[in-house]
Amino acid sequence: MGITQLNMANGIREFGRAAPGRVAVVDGDRQLTFAGLDERSNRLGNALLRRGLRPGEPVALLSGNRMEYFEIAAGLSKAGLPMVPLNPKNSSGDNEFIVHHSGARVLIMEAELAPNTATFIDGMDQVFSFDGSVGEDYEDLLAGAEPRDPSVVVDENDAFCITYTSGTTGQPKGVVLTHRGRVLTSYAAAIEYGLGPARSTMAVAPLYHGAGFAFGFAGPQLGGTVSVLRSWDPEQFLKMLEVSRSNTVFLVPTHAQQIRRIVEEPAARYDLSALRTLYFNAAALPVALKEWVHEAFPNVGIHELYGSTECSIVTDLRPEDSMRKAGSVGHPWFMNEVKLLDDAGQEVPAGVPGELFARSPLLMKGYLNNEAATREATTEDGFVTVGDIAVRDDEGFISIVDRKKDMIIAGGVNIFPREIEEAVAKHAGVDDVAVIGVPDDVYGERIAAFVVARAGSEQLDMGNLETYVRQHIAKYKVPREWHVVAKLPRNPGGKILKRELRADYINSRKK
Repeated sequence: MGITQLNMANGIREFGRAAPGRVAVVDGDRQLTFAGLDERSNRLGNALLRRGLRPGEPVALLSGNRMEYFEIAAGLSKAGLPMVPLNPKNSSGDNEFIVHHSGARVLIMEAELAPNTATFIDGMDQVFSFDGSVGEDYEDLLAGAEPRDPSVVVDENDAFCITYTSGTTGQPKGVVLTHRGRVLTSYAAAIEYGLGPARSTMAVAPLYHGAGFAFGFAGPQLGGTVSVLRSWDPEQFLKMLEVSRSNTVFLVPTHAQQIRRIVEEPAARYDLSALRTLYFNAAALPVALKEWVHEAFPNVGIHELYGSTECSIVTDLRPEDSMRKAGSVGHPWFMNEVKLLDDAGQEVPAGVPGELFARSPLLMKGYLNNEAATREATTEDGFVTVGDIAVRDDEGFISIVDRKKDMIIAGGVNIFPREIEEAVAKHAGVDDVAVIGVPDDVYGERIAAFVVARAGSEQLDMGNLETYVRQHIAKYKVPREWHVVAKLPRNPGGKILKRELRADYINSRKK
């Protein structure tokens, strides 16, 4: 008798039997029990298989955060159909690339997002929208399908989803994530972050984003309840956090930054007594902002993770070391091995920066239809990199120095922007900052800082700011150009799109 294969829908099946009446998903005034989630996901899987899809054929999903996201993910998993999440903020052209590259011929969508499909929707074999106004009606699809489990045998190493990178450095790549890797991530998250049966969490980050989906879906997957925040609003988040009595929540640093803008002491205004854990990922959490998070959410365990779509979670800085090792992302997480290598592929000693490579059962299967990129990112012994530079201290704590591709080379000297950004961010008048290298006729590149002033500091004096920064970093690292901007371009995970910032700078100089 074969061993049961890990599948992202197995938890939905389990709690559909064990706790059928328990609420699995809350979306505004709508609720879905585990029995309902299990049955509706069965119906979706059966409906698509009856419509002619075969296990292994991808299905595209274009939607914001909503209840249906969970049943669709579970239903596709039961039928062995890889999910291809599309970003609602993408242009139609961007989504067209992903749909064609992935091979998806079926699209499930929110009708309001029809403009984001204009260039390719007519070429899809089947289209379903939640209200039925575009293509066929999603509810009719489910109503006409059998409620039994599809019972498709799905190998745990098969694709659960194909998630496309944000393309911060080029054309998006399709990251193939397996059932095994995703399920093991959820199990480890249950141990670390307090997810599990009868526990409560929130889906705050976008569900089409790798980490947003992983931690949002883990709620019901592990027998808990997830409350869905349809769109990000810091005040609505705090109200929902109070009402839902959520125990553990995943955020990105931008969320904390925006909460701080509206209320310095959220625990004094809202009842957050049920909250036990906050964990941050997807972008660096500046030390100054982290200090505020600790003050704003007392008695809450703060984790800072490092990971990527390709590698899942790689490291975790746990609450007991959160401020003692502020600026670090901790030790390798469950099941992870980490190497820091130089350009010759040799491991570097403590204190010396090297490119971070990780190996674990959580890794991607590879980049879809891109063997060259997969080989470039993977060592012969199975370690994967996304191009981040890190350093390990004498206690084994790892700190991310910067992305390799963001490194500035000025006069032949390698300069990593993150150190400069941390120094600038500590200034009381700074709300956000990005540092890039811009063309320089003499030195090749020079350092330019783009600063968003904190509310009430609109007249931030750049001369005073530069003087402040000179007290914290070496002279050659001090930006030679300072620019005040209204906001910085970011991807859904909160990472600053430095490629866009650099392109805008160069284009402005051509005018």
